[in-house]
Amino acid sequence: MKLQENLFKEGINTVVNNKMLRNIAVKQIDKYIHKTIVNDDTLAFHAEKEERYQFISALMKQASYNLDHGFIKPAVTRKMVNVFVGDTFKSSRTEKVTDVQEAYKEKYGEYPPKFLVLSPGKGCNLHCIGCYASADAAIAEKLDFETTRRIVREAHDIFGSRFITVSGGEPFMYKSDGKTILDIFEEFNDMFFLVYTNGTLLTKEMAKKLAKLGNVTPAISVEGFEVETDYRRGKGVYHRILKAMENLREAGVPFGISVTATSKNTDLLLGDEFYDFFFKEQGATYMWQFQLMPIGRGKDVTELMVTPKQRIKLYKKWEKLLAEKHYPVADFWNSASLSGGCIAYGRWGGYFYIDWNGNIMPCVFVPYHVENVKDLYANNKTIADGLQSKMFKNGRKWQKDYGFDNPDHKGNVLMPCSIRDHYENFKYNILTPDAKGEDEDAEIALKDPHYEEILKKYDEELENLSEKIFDEKFLSEMAQVQK
Repeated sequence: MKLQENLFKEGINTVVNNKMLRNIAVKQIDKYIHKTIVNDDTLAFHAEKEERYQFISALMKQASYNLDHGFIKPAVTRKMVNVFVGDTFKSSRTEKVTDVQEAYKEKYGEYPPKFLVLSPGKGCNLHCIGCYASADAAIAEKLDFETTRRIVREAHDIFGSRFITVSGGEPFMYKSDGKTILDIFEEFNDMFFLVYTNGTLLTKEMAKKLAKLGNVTPAISVEGFEVETDYRRGKGVYHRILKAMENLREAGVPFGISVTATSKNTDLLLGDEFYDFFFKEQGATYMWQFQLMPIGRGKDVTELMVTPKQRIKLYKKWEKLLAEKHYPVADFWNSASLSGGCIAYGRWGGYFYIDWNGNIMPCVFVPYHVENVKDLYANNKTIADGLQSKMFKNGRKWQKDYGFDNPDHKGNVLMPCSIRDHYENFKYNILTPDAKGEDEDAEIALKDPHYEEILKKYDEELENLSEKIFDEKFLSEMAQVQK
């Protein structure tokens, strides 16, 4: 096994550094990844294994394509590959456990999450329709720099994490005590950071700084092409985004696309043109899709939520994007096979979310909290202690009962989300009386019977539409393999 791992690493180095041998190395690594995932007995479904393989394979091939075209530079690519390929293709349930992770389990009874999403500041220079964060530059709540720094340090030392996602607000607007988010990236140079950004601040100078750091990849938000993007994000934003991508390509920084799927842009996302443009012409290395969750200001735009029928169509499109187009796209509601289900609540191999006020929440789309970082630090505790609330434990118990790490039962992988797909269960079995909303909008949504009724009907319709697909693609196939 050690020999195979060494050969894998040598192959990665060849892909990154040797253009003449790159195609040969990619094919060999592809075989290695497929064999590793297929032999992973902890993944119950063969279809789950295939989709995981297809995603990692597509990610590697897209990175190779971008290297060939000079869109990204080898020096910046190495760390990205180590995080998104060298680590991701292994199941979080079978990877080697470190001493740090064992120490965490000894203290808390469970292994730690793999990463966290941190929004150090709420300030933003845009005002997008339906934004979950209700970003407003005039208010601009933020964590002070030392608190931000301590959170990252604890993730590094207590969880053994080497990957953090930074969100907002707009992360590149964050400033505190004369420091910016770049100071965090520079100090923790053995970690890799994925930054969700609107892209408007990615100037030539900023792109050069990111290239020099070598441990940052921006995920730029778009809604589609110019009409769709400017409708939600403001006039002229689309062209500013394209300029940002040009700046990143010139500097050799790998970047991705973050697209919010709504009822208004679903037709666009069901075609090929959108993906061809951003992967082949613009040089994106990956794409994350989020289906608009009506929380925060989003609760007032439930008509923008992707319908259950549209969601099933997007799932089928995602299957083809992986299997036929070989594009590394992941939909955080339709791609649960890549992660073993819901990854929220600070589960083993998963993540949790900390916002600009220090509130510790299960997920970016579950805006409810019990613990706060500032309170924990005032009482000589850590972010790890913030994951031990009854609400977080309820969430982790639901994940296991639903199918994560549970060989006796596998829930519908097309309905993995604890709040979007199982709202009634979330509200009455996961949420606890001491939980507070991130803001007033989250509190209002929780107490609104009309909002609850909308999501309950959504869940019922989605279950009716997805159950047959789950049975035929996953359960029936598993039963045949067991025979």
